[in-house]
Amino acid sequence: MIGNDTGMNEKISEARTLCLVTGANTGIGIEIARGLAGTGASVILACRNRGKGEAARNEIASRCKNENVELLIVDLASQQSIRAAAQEFRENHPILDVLVNNAGTSSPTRQESPDGIELTFATNVLGYYLLTELLLDSVKRAPAARIVNVASLMAYGLDLLDVQFMKRPYSATEAYAQSKQANRMLTWALARRLAGTTVTANALSPGAVDTPLLHAMAPGIRGRTTAEGADTAIWLATSPEVAGVSGRFCTDRQELTCRFRNPANEDALWELCDQLCGITSK
Repeated sequence: MIGNDTGMNEKISEARTLCLVTGANTGIGIEIARGLAGTGASVILACRNRGKGEAARNEIASRCKNENVELLIVDLASQQSIRAAAQEFRENHPILDVLVNNAGTSSPTRQESPDGIELTFATNVLGYYLLTELLLDSVKRAPAARIVNVASLMAYGLDLLDVQFMKRPYSATEAYAQSKQANRMLTWALARRLAGTTVTANALSPGAVDTPLLHAMAPGIRGRTTAEGADTAIWLATSPEVAGVSGRFCTDRQELTCRFRNPANEDALWELCDQLCGITSK
C-alpha cells in the first residue's frame, strides 16, 4: 500500500523539470500547476482561454517566485487544436518530464465537439488520449517521466457500443461517469504499453472538489478545497515515493482497487479512441 510522503516540499530533481498541466487556469488544475511551480519546476499551462491562461500564468509566477511558467493554448475538445498545440510544444521543447491530464467538462445537454463527437467524451477521454499520444515521444526522452491522469470515484456505465449516446438517452451524469471510467481504463492500457520504459502512468481521484464543475453537476453540494483535490496529483507527479510506480489508482495518496481492470476491454477502448482520432494502431 502506498503511504504518505514526508518529502513533498523537496524540489524535483534537475533531471525531471518540465511539467505540462491541462486545464491549468482554474479549479484543481491551477492548484496542481502552483504545486509543481512551487518545487522549482518549469510548468506549461495548457489552457483554452488565452486571457484566463495569462492571468493564471502571472499569478503562479508571482506567487511561486518562478518565472519558468509558460502558456500553451489548446482546446481539448478539438483534435485540430490538440495537434497544433502538440506541434508547438515539440518545436520549443525536446522533452517532457511530467504530463498531467486534468482538463474536463460536463454538458447538461448532448453537444458535439468541432469533430462531431459527443462533447464530454471528446474532451474528457479523447483529449487525454490524443494529447498523450502526440507527446509520448517527448515524454520517452525524459530520464524518468510521469503521466498523471485525473479520473474520479464517480465512474461507471461505459458503453463501448454507444460512447456518444446515439442510441441511449443522454444524461450529463452518465456521460461524465463513463468518461471517468474510460480515463482509468486508458491509464491501465497505457501503463501496460509503457512497461519496460522509464515512463510511468497513474490515475487518481481528487474527490468531490468545490469547483464550477461540481456545482453544475450537483447544485448545492460543497466539496473539498481545490488544494485538497490537487494534492494527490502533485504527489504522483513529484514524490520520490512513487518513482517507478505505474498502473495505480490513488486518492488521498493511497492506492485503491479499480474494478475496471480488464485488458481486453481496455484494448477495445484504446482501439476505439484510435479510430475516433484517426490514428492507425501500431
